[in-house]
Amino acid sequence: MVDVIPAGSAPQPAGGAALFAQIHYHIIQSQGLSPKFAEKLAQILDENGAVQHSPPSIHGRIPLAGLTHIISTTIDFEAYEAISNALIPVVKPEWITSSVAKKKLANPRSHSPDPRLIFSGLIVSCADLPDGDKDAIVGGVLAMGGLYSPPITKLVTHVVALNMDSDKCRTAVAKNLSCKLVLPHWFDDCLRLGKRIDEGPYLLPNPEIHRLRLGERIPDASRPDLQGAVSPHAGRLPTPAGSPSPGRRDLSVFQHKKVMLSGDLEIASHLRGTIEELIRSGGGEMTVTVGEADIFVCHYREGDEYKLASRAGKDVGNLPWLYHLITNNTWTSPLKRLLHYPIARRGLPGFKKYRISLSNYNGEARVYLENLAKAAGCEFTKTMKMDNTHLITAHTFSEKCEAAREWNVNMINHLWLEESYAKWEIQSLTHTRYTTFPPRTNLSEVVGQTEIDKKAVARHFFPENSDAPIDADVVNIQPPRPIEGRGKSVTAPKIDNSSSIPAPNSSIDKPRISDGSTPKISKQDHRRTEGVALKTPASSRFQAEGKENETPSTSNSRGAKDRAVAKLHDLVPDIALYEKEKKRVGGVVFGGRKASEEMDADSNKKRPVSRDADSNTEEFESTRDTKRAKNGRDPPTMRLLLSGYNDWVGNIRRENEARGRLRDLGILVTQEPTKCTHLAAPRILRTPKFLCAIAHAPTLLSTAFVDDCLAQNALLPTEHYRLEDPDGEKRHEMSLTETVVRAKANKGRLLRQYSLYCTEHVHGGFDAYKSIVEVNGGSCLLYRARAGSLASSRIGEVNAGVEESEPHELDYVYLISGTTPKDARLWSKFREQVQAIGRTPRIVKNDWILDVALTQELRWKDDYEVTDADVKADG
Repeated sequence: MVDVIPAGSAPQPAGGAALFAQIHYHIIQSQGLSPKFAEKLAQILDENGAVQHSPPSIHGRIPLAGLTHIISTTIDFEAYEAISNALIPVVKPEWITSSVAKKKLANPRSHSPDPRLIFSGLIVSCADLPDGDKDAIVGGVLAMGGLYSPPITKLVTHVVALNMDSDKCRTAVAKNLSCKLVLPHWFDDCLRLGKRIDEGPYLLPNPEIHRLRLGERIPDASRPDLQGAVSPHAGRLPTPAGSPSPGRRDLSVFQHKKVMLSGDLEIASHLRGTIEELIRSGGGEMTVTVGEADIFVCHYREGDEYKLASRAGKDVGNLPWLYHLITNNTWTSPLKRLLHYPIARRGLPGFKKYRISLSNYNGEARVYLENLAKAAGCEFTKTMKMDNTHLITAHTFSEKCEAAREWNVNMINHLWLEESYAKWEIQSLTHTRYTTFPPRTNLSEVVGQTEIDKKAVARHFFPENSDAPIDADVVNIQPPRPIEGRGKSVTAPKIDNSSSIPAPNSSIDKPRISDGSTPKISKQDHRRTEGVALKTPASSRFQAEGKENETPSTSNSRGAKDRAVAKLHDLVPDIALYEKEKKRVGGVVFGGRKASEEMDADSNKKRPVSRDADSNTEEFESTRDTKRAKNGRDPPTMRLLLSGYNDWVGNIRRENEARGRLRDLGILVTQEPTKCTHLAAPRILRTPKFLCAIAHAPTLLSTAFVDDCLAQNALLPTEHYRLEDPDGEKRHEMSLTETVVRAKANKGRLLRQYSLYCTEHVHGGFDAYKSIVEVNGGSCLLYRARAGSLASSRIGEVNAGVEESEPHELDYVYLISGTTPKDARLWSKFREQVQAIGRTPRIVKNDWILDVALTQELRWKDDYEVTDADVKADG
C-alpha cells in the first residue's frame, strides 16, 4: 500500500493557487486500491483544489466529458481503452504524494501503471559511470517511464554505481536514504528482457551476481496471480470472493452487462443454466444476439459470431476468463492473459513441427507454459531427447540445459513462446530478448506478463476485408444451443474459420427452430428434430438494400452452398498465390519467380547461428551508416577487425574517440569476424577473432596501419602495411600468403564434412572452439560421455555425399580435449562410443584445430594426439 500524506498536512503552493486546481479526477478501485484508501486520496485531492468527477468505482463505464485524470494502480479496467484514446492520463496514487512533496504537479508518465513502462516510478541517479554507459542508462530509464536526477536527493529511488567508493553512495549510506544502490547490469538485463526483474541480486555492496558459485541453486519464483489463467479449458464453476456461502454468490461485475455464450463451449445444459443464473443475479442479462451483447464467450477464434463481436469491439473471452470474473468479482480484460482469450483450432502456423520441453519452471508457471505450448500447436514433451527442437528454461542451470548445449537444441526463455503466441507469428530465436538469462534471476517471476496483441489477432482472424458485416445493430444471430440427448449435451459442429477465406455463416442458411435449438447440418440431425414445429425461414441479413421481398430457399440450396464453400476452400492456395504475385515488381505476368525457384530458395536457407553481443552493435552501426549516407556521410570503405591491439584497453573514452575518427575516414571498426574486409594484428595470433576472420580471407594488415591513419588523420594505402611475421610463419610451419589463397578457395567450407566434439573444460572454453569450427563450415558439439552423445545418424549425415575429402579421413571422429584428469576420464567412453558406430576415434589437443584454422588446410602429425603421458605430465 502507498503511504499517504495526512490531509491536514498537505501544503498549499505559494500565491494562493491550489495545487490540484483544474484537476477533475476519477478513482478506480481494485485489489491494490481499497475503498478506504480511495477515500483518503480523494480527501487530499479535494482539499488541494481538485474536483471529484464521479464517485470511485470498480466496474462500469466512466463519463469522460470534463475528466482530466484517472487514479488507478492498474490499467486493467473496462474503460481504459476509451480513456487512452481520449488522451486522459492514468496515474498511480504515488503521483498525488509526489506532487504534494514537490509542491507542483509531477510528470504523469513517470507514475503510469502501464506495465510496458517498466521503470515507471523510478528516479535514478548515476555515480561515476563512463559517459557512454550513463547516457544509455538515462535514455532507457526515460523511455521506460522513469526520471533522472543528477544530484542525489530524498526522492531518488535507485543509485547506479559500480562500487561503494563514489561520493553519492557514501552520501546515501551516511544519510540513511531509502534508495537502492544497484549495479548497471540490472538496467541492462531489464532492457534486454523488456521486463522489470527483481534488483536483489544486483544490490551493492555485495551483489549476488559477483559472488556466483558454479552450480549454486537459483531460488524458485512463484506467480500466484496466474491462478485461473493457466489453461484454456475451464474447471469447476468457482465461488466468488466475498460470498457468504458456497451456495450464495454475490456478484457485481456483470451489472448492466449483456452476456452471450457461444455454442462451441460444449457445456451441459445444467451448467449453462447455473452460469446464466449467476449473471442475472449479479445484475447482468443473457442475450442470444451479438449486436446486443457486451460480452461474448467462446472457445475458438472462428465463426461469424466471433468475428462480429470482435470487429464491433465487444469483450471476447473464453470460459476460464468468465470463471475468473466470477471468482474475483473484479473486471479484467480477456486480452491481459494469453489463455483467457479464445484459442485457434489448428494452432499457430509453423508450430506443429516443434517439439518443446520446459526446464526450471515450477507450479502455476509450469502448468501455464505447458498449456500455452499445446494451445500454440506444438508437441510438448515432459522429458527432453535429441529430437527436441526447443528447450524453454527460466535459467541455464539444469541437466536439460546441459543436454541442450550438447545436442545443439535451441535454448530460449519463455518470452519467445509468449510473444510468438501473442503476436501470432513465430519470433526469431536469435533476438537477445529470448536468449537473455540473468545469472541469478529465475525468469519465472515475469511469466504471464505478456498480453494478446489485439492488432495481430485482428489481422489474422477478423481482417477488415472480412465478409462479416460491421454494423452489429442489424445482426440477429441465434447461437447454437445444447440439444439434450442420451444424457449428454450435443452441439453443432463448427467450421474452422482461421483461413483467409471465411466459412459461411451457418446460422443464416438454416431455418430457425421454435425452441431456440440450433439445427444440424447433416440429414441425420434433421431426423432428430421430428415433431418440432418449424417456422418460415428467416430472411438473410445480407439482403440487398431496397429489396422488399426475397425468394425463399429451396430444399436443394443447402447442398449447393456446401459444394460452393468446399470449392472455394480448395481455391484458397491459388488465391493466396495470386495475391502474392500481384505485389511483385512487374505484376503477375512479368514479375517474381517461379514456385519451384521459391522452394529452392527456401531449402537453401541456413539455420542462423547464435551471435554474441557485438553482432548487435555491428547491425546498429550498419543501420546508422546507411542513414547517415543519405545525409551526406559516405558508407564505410573498409570493415576492420582488430586482434591483439592493446592501445585502447581500459580507456573507453579514448577507444570511442578513435573509433569515431576512423569512421570519419571510412574505416568501420567491427567486432564481427564474418563481416570484416580487413584484419589488423601485430603478428600471427591464434585468438578466436583472428582465426575466425582468416576463414573469410580478409586482407591482413599490421596494427601500425591504425596508428598511422590516426596520426595523419587520413586513410592510407594498405599496400605498405601488409602483415609480415617470418618468425611466426616458421613457428607455425605456414605461409600467410598461402593461407589466404587457401581460404579463398575453401570459402568457409574447410570443415563442412566434419562433426567435431569438444570437452567442457578444454583450455580456452568450448564456445571459442565452437565458433572456430562453425565459421569453417563444421559443427562442434559438447561431449560429456552421456548415452546417445554420439549418434550414428548424425555422423552419417555429416559424412554423406563426400566428394572433395579422402574417404579414410572421414572415418575419424575427433575429440578436442584438455590434458587434465577430469578430461581424461572421458576418453575411454568416447573411444567406446565411436567404435560402436564403426568409426575411428582421435583425441587431440587444441593445437590441432587451431593449426587447421590458421593454415586453412587439414593437417596431421602425431604430436596432436593426446596420450596418457600428457596427463601424467600435467598432473
